[in-house]
Amino acid sequence: MAHKAGFVSIIGKPNVGKSTLMNAIVGEKLSIITPKAQTTRHRILGIVNSEDYQIVFSDTPGIIKPKYELQDSMMSAVSLSLSDADLILFVTDIHEKHDENDVLEKIANSNIPLVVLINKIDTATQELVAEKTAFWQEKLNPLYIFAISALHQYNLEGLLPLILEHLPEHPAYYDKEDLTDRHLRFFASEIIREKIFLNYQKEIPYSTEVIITSFKEEDGLTRISAEIIVERDSQKNILIGKGGSALKKVGTEARKDIEKFIDQKIFLQLFVKVIPDWRSKKNYLKSFGYDS
Repeated sequence: MAHKAGFVSIIGKPNVGKSTLMNAIVGEKLSIITPKAQTTRHRILGIVNSEDYQIVFSDTPGIIKPKYELQDSMMSAVSLSLSDADLILFVTDIHEKHDENDVLEKIANSNIPLVVLINKIDTATQELVAEKTAFWQEKLNPLYIFAISALHQYNLEGLLPLILEHLPEHPAYYDKEDLTDRHLRFFASEIIREKIFLNYQKEIPYSTEVIITSFKEEDGLTRISAEIIVERDSQKNILIGKGGSALKKVGTEARKDIEKFIDQKIFLQLFVKVIPDWRSKKNYLKSFGYDS
């Protein structure tokens, strides 16, 4: 049997369950997940390997109309994932309004085989599932439509055979031991950012970036230092909290999750730094790992 390998792009609007889906398929928590929209900022690859195939999934930021440079970069990540995709998994929330023209335009112009995944059906009636299935069939005429619950891993078993059917014969793109293309430093910064999204409200999560300034692996211990970047002094004060209590909570929660992720004890130091208007400055975005 010839070896198959290819790229599968997971796209859709914010908060429809793309990251939950990829984590479920890959079997590891590679993408951070919070109830807030626009949690994912980078294109993150999750790799599924077997002796006969390698599937490279791309979890992408939710498709939006950009309002500043950071969001421009996030949408560039979506376009990049479409440029090399062999198959698109378009994820839509069962409760999403039928106003997805900005998303549909990207899909329609791609000429890439398409599968629609109607997610969160555990929160809907059978009648609504049937209605949405008919809507997407008429709107996009995809190869297939799956009604799923990524959170509960419901109705995902048919996905793999369908994906393999549409992947080309090709050698593996990555080492068969790899689960992702990202390094541990990246996942450490993402876990810290996840805790910020979960612990703060309003503009704080969207105004922050996390930079790992030091990552030293010792015998039985990894020492990590990170800077949390904010845009204003008032945000810095909120982030730190009275007597440092808020920042300490973020650090404790992040340390526990990083320890689980890398299976080693962690010593974590967090610092907060103000860079005014960093989300709109290309030089900072580039230095933080965003491609314009």
